[in-house]
Amino acid sequence: MKKLALAGLLAVGLTGCSSEEPQVLNLYNWSEYMPQEVLDRFTEETGIQVVYTTYDSNEAMYARLKLLDDSAAYDLAVPSTYYVSKMRQEDLLLPIDRSKIEGFDNLDPELVNLDIDPENQFSVPYLWGTTGLAVDTADIEGEPVTAWEDLWEDRFDGRVMLTNDMREVFHVGLRVLGYSGNSTNPDEIEAAYEKLAELMPSVRTFNSDAPRMPYLEGEADVGMIWNGEAVMGKDTMESLEYVYPEEGIIAWLDSFVIPKNAKNPEAAHQFISFVLQPEISALISEEIGYATPNLAARDLLPDEVANNRASYPNATDMINAEFQTDIGDDALQVYAKYWEMLKSGR
Repeated sequence: MKKLALAGLLAVGLTGCSSEEPQVLNLYNWSEYMPQEVLDRFTEETGIQVVYTTYDSNEAMYARLKLLDDSAAYDLAVPSTYYVSKMRQEDLLLPIDRSKIEGFDNLDPELVNLDIDPENQFSVPYLWGTTGLAVDTADIEGEPVTAWEDLWEDRFDGRVMLTNDMREVFHVGLRVLGYSGNSTNPDEIEAAYEKLAELMPSVRTFNSDAPRMPYLEGEADVGMIWNGEAVMGKDTMESLEYVYPEEGIIAWLDSFVIPKNAKNPEAAHQFISFVLQPEISALISEEIGYATPNLAARDLLPDEVANNRASYPNATDMINAEFQTDIGDDALQVYAKYWEMLKSGR
């Protein structure tokens, strides 16, 4: 597998561009979420150097971009579904100039013009995916794992992994109790906290840097994972299975946005157009295991990728699936309070 782009890719600081300096694109993205080959080819084609900096949660990304100072002067970021809405409403984004974007029409009509960003004035879909169950079938005995609720079984004591993502973890707790993963009801959120607190003795680790690694390293046998991470993990460990939980998976869409204090929005538009080329979008999906919203790219995928249910779920897999939505700051503060309590063991 080709080397993935990681933090510290280039030993240069965040910088803008001037006539004396080579152009730079400062890309702020999730870990292991852009193949190195894509960055290299973009630089070859345009002469624009890419500085790739990473985060491991939407909350960390948002906190950094909200500073709006030179220490957070990124040209592109890749927030998940509900954070696009939040950042748009808080005036943290520059509008997308559609006249400078090539290939937008290749995007799946089901994944554009959503409530999070009507008419995609501030965002362009990059990848979509799901968060489901990871199961190491070589280490787990007994009944098969089919539901989020199974994580609470005594046989998994000390062997469970959760993503280090507040909304996702609470989504699991809420769904097990029969509530929406987007609940804004403080009583339901508290009930989810109490349910999750019962799970904590079984939790070995939280990981959103590379959620496949605790499974590959034998640290965990069962828990949460992003579907692309499950695909990459299975390349190394055949026994790692991706399971769609009966309560429903968590679905999300990650999109390119241009932060308001971007130094090089022109390069940002160029990079978005580059990624929207069908060949490039197909390469990304094949390399890192997430689903491309680019319909023209899907036609280029090898059968083993296009027919891989972990990457491209079928209609049955999506039964009870729930996309995360913007729940508003008041509810977010309730989640944050209980998240802190959960992780500190209170």
